[in-house]
Amino acid sequence: DSRGPEEGLPTLTVTTILEDPYVMVRSAELEGYCIDLLKALAAMLHFSYRVKVVGDGRYGALSSSGNWTGMIGEILRQEADIAVAPLTVTSAREEVVSFTTPFLQTGIGILLRKDTVSQDMSFFHFLAPFSKETWTGLLFAYVLTCFCLFLVARLSPCEWNEPKNEENHFTFLNSLWFGAGALALQGVTPRPKALSVRVIAAVWWLFTIALLAAYIANFTALLSSGAEQLPIQTFEDLVKQRKVEFGTLDGSSTFYFFKNSKNPIHQMIYEYMDKRRDHVLVKTYQEAVQRVMESNYAFIGESISQDLAAARHCNLIRAPEVIGARGFGIATTQGSPWTKQLSIAVLKLRESGDLDYLRNKWWETSCLQKSRERWNPLQPQALGGLFLTLAIGLALGVIAAVVELSNKSRHAAGHAKKSCCSVFTEEMCTRLRIKANTRQSQETSGRANA
Repeated sequence: DSRGPEEGLPTLTVTTILEDPYVMVRSAELEGYCIDLLKALAAMLHFSYRVKVVGDGRYGALSSSGNWTGMIGEILRQEADIAVAPLTVTSAREEVVSFTTPFLQTGIGILLRKDTVSQDMSFFHFLAPFSKETWTGLLFAYVLTCFCLFLVARLSPCEWNEPKNEENHFTFLNSLWFGAGALALQGVTPRPKALSVRVIAAVWWLFTIALLAAYIANFTALLSSGAEQLPIQTFEDLVKQRKVEFGTLDGSSTFYFFKNSKNPIHQMIYEYMDKRRDHVLVKTYQEAVQRVMESNYAFIGESISQDLAAARHCNLIRAPEVIGARGFGIATTQGSPWTKQLSIAVLKLRESGDLDYLRNKWWETSCLQKSRERWNPLQPQALGGLFLTLAIGLALGVIAAVVELSNKSRHAAGHAKKSCCSVFTEEMCTRLRIKANTRQSQETSGRANA
């Protein structure tokens, strides 16, 4: 693939590697992200180019003989002037070639097949739609509401008019049963009569309806999503399990990242891949994706390329953790005047939004959006307004009960010619079963004095 030489324009030999969507062969021509980037750079800097695919199909690594392979080797041997490809900028490569400002940012991720790593549902999977904090808050709200029902039903004269002669049907156990029936959307007895008790019951019914709607919606999302069942979320999870093999591209910067890392987890990953080099390391990215799709294999590589694989193959997914932030740059010979010119051109393309346009053009698909979805348990903050409404309703119910009891005490005080406070206190003690103990203690002290 080439751009025809124009009079007076320099012609650059560009080496690249076939990798979807950076460089692909379509109808005997090359196309892809890197080809579009190369065309934009050529238009800005006014040069012609001739594109060749790297002979050995490698990116570039130092071999045992001391020579560089891949695109880095071709630049060093002056077989190419620049390399425009998903070539990671590393310190080892920077020592022998020069890199421009990165045109893409990426990291190291884990590519998996969904059905390979799917996990069996736990016995208590029905609790998953809410977080532990939400369940704790729900239990506290249930007990508090039932206690308020019990308390208000005893205080309200409209609910319990004659404490000495009548039995209060709203015992604490009956109040618990009433609250549980509302959670199951079932009407249970006893039925409230007083306004204060009805206020609390109505607010609790509203609370339970909204809560059940949130639970059903979240549980449906939980069953239809597999992301939350991914047992391999991090590189530490990958090392601990034994079901899935894992590897990376042979001689890639990802392999040497784990080799040079001092992190114990990364060292364990390198030792695993090094001991099984012939079995777990792959030659090409296409081979890696195919192996993930056909076997129990996890591929460790560039996260941005894995996002594309998950977009093109909906049964693949990338684990959430990404490490080793890095960038793809254009490689040139050391001391080349093109290095600075290309860097400035890349920055201009980024500032103008052209790089974002190319990113969306070659990556954005409906499958990619699906693979990025993550399900999370419903947190208490999402139901904060609902809990606040319940608290206000409980407070209104208690206040209404006190008002009802105060009105009765005021009328009784007028007939008995006593103070309203004393009558209110007597009523309160009677309804809370305090007066009987007080009377008994007074009779005992009277007998002792006699």
